[in-house]
Amino acid sequence: MITDVATTSAATNDGQALPGIHTRLARRELLPAEHLVDGGYTSLVHLERAARKHQVTVSGPLPGNPTRQHRRGEGFDRDDFHIDFDRRQVTCPNGQVSAGWHGPYPTSSPTAVPLIVARFTKGQCQPCPDRPRCTSSSDARNVGFPPRELRDLQVRVRAEQQTPDWKARYAVRSGVEGTINEFAHGHGMRRCRYRGQPKAHLQHVLTAIAVNIERLSGGSVTEEAPPPRPPTAFQTYLDENGIPRSKSWRTLGT
Repeated sequence: MITDVATTSAATNDGQALPGIHTRLARRELLPAEHLVDGGYTSLVHLERAARKHQVTVSGPLPGNPTRQHRRGEGFDRDDFHIDFDRRQVTCPNGQVSAGWHGPYPTSSPTAVPLIVARFTKGQCQPCPDRPRCTSSSDARNVGFPPRELRDLQVRVRAEQQTPDWKARYAVRSGVEGTINEFAHGHGMRRCRYRGQPKAHLQHVLTAIAVNIERLSGGSVTEEAPPPRPPTAFQTYLDENGIPRSKSWRTLGT
């Protein structure tokens, strides 16, 4: 696994960095067919944009339904409502049809999708015997959801992530987490040696180059399983002088 790095300020959300990463990889003709990411990158906006602009499938745990009912596992959550995009109406589990369809409303976050809001009336909700299971509002239930293309993508991705095939593919990402752990704890990448983001990025790039060279030099040119990776010269020096290594450093070949 070869390492590439992108350096951002600590205040930058992970998801905000993804479009720039794809643009740089496209410029260098290094885009993957499938990009395995963690939950910080998997907004519907990024999944749709990566597929449309770069033909890249972004795979990662898509955030679940955020409604109170879904979190508690009781009552009617958003997925219990039937959405009819052609008729621009939503039907509740008890058969009531929404009285209003508004939006999509834009959001202030670049990683959040625009929302369509379907509204029910007091006359529909207040007499309903299941109202306590449906909403805590004193008025009526409102249901928010993405536009059709993003909603279809959301349903498809959430269903796919429950399959054994997807889970087996995503398990490969454990190697990425191991690499992040090595950089953070084995090479001190959470502590900048220089002031300013450009110099910090240079530190990150040089460290990644060193790790890439080490990995490539230890690789096998045959299709057989590679032998255990030998310790580096620095690790050998530490061992010969009785100096303990960090636990996160590689121990293969020792």
